[in-house]
Amino acid sequence: MSTDSATIAYVARNGARPYYYANAHDRDAVPLDPRAMPLIDGRRTDPRLDREGFACLPHVSAVADFTDRDAVAAVYADEIVALVRAATGADAVMVTAPGIVRFSEASGRAGTRDNSHPARFVHIDQTDATAAQFAARTIPAGRPAQRWAHYNVWRAFSGAPQDVSLALCDMTSVDPADRIEADAIFDPPGGDEWRFASWVLAANPAHRWHWFPDLSRDEVLLFQSSDSLTGHAVPHVAFDNRHTAPGCTPRASIEMRCLALWDH
Repeated sequence: MSTDSATIAYVARNGARPYYYANAHDRDAVPLDPRAMPLIDGRRTDPRLDREGFACLPHVSAVADFTDRDAVAAVYADEIVALVRAATGADAVMVTAPGIVRFSEASGRAGTRDNSHPARFVHIDQTDATAAQFAARTIPAGRPAQRWAHYNVWRAFSGAPQDVSLALCDMTSVDPADRIEADAIFDPPGGDEWRFASWVLAANPAHRWHWFPDLSRDEVLLFQSSDSLTGHAVPHVAFDNRHTAPGCTPRASIEMRCLALWDH
């Protein structure tokens, strides 16, 4: 097993419920507890979606510009549906949100779009209860589903290397007691705030963190953010890649969130 290390921004317990904003991060109440953690090279260990909860998959998109909202809606959403169906064996997949484009701070573009900052502390996108609420809103009325799961499809489209990379934690190494319930607050420019319950993560030396160095535009990271059968979800976080040279192209990425359904 090939290992490196990185500073992982865990969250400290201080007796208060953390909360964080999609845009106004100066208003966040997330007490950080950074720890140096071993980092496994996922290209050497080949993690699986049905085991660790994530995988790196080849995927060539027809989208020329991932910052083009219209192209993402018209082309990329259908591509993601096909990709996740093939990877999971689900009977149906539905994209649940527009593409979220994020930029590393060095680009000067972080914060120029709604929810475009890197996620700088360990989190899970939603609690079990939130995941169930989102699924109930998405699944068509009268459609049976024996199982559902939420997934995130993450692509760096700025080229390699990534100055701010994504670390993914093996979901089987997470104790439920490590999770801290928090409020994710969406504050769209010119719109009303809304919130839902998510998890942030306390430090645990048992966690097994992975990364995939030098991701190309034609690769995606697919990871699970909920599962109605197991409750497993993948914690993840942006971290500074200490191997990149000064002046490298700042990371730009897009993530698509979707819901997969199984009939049997």
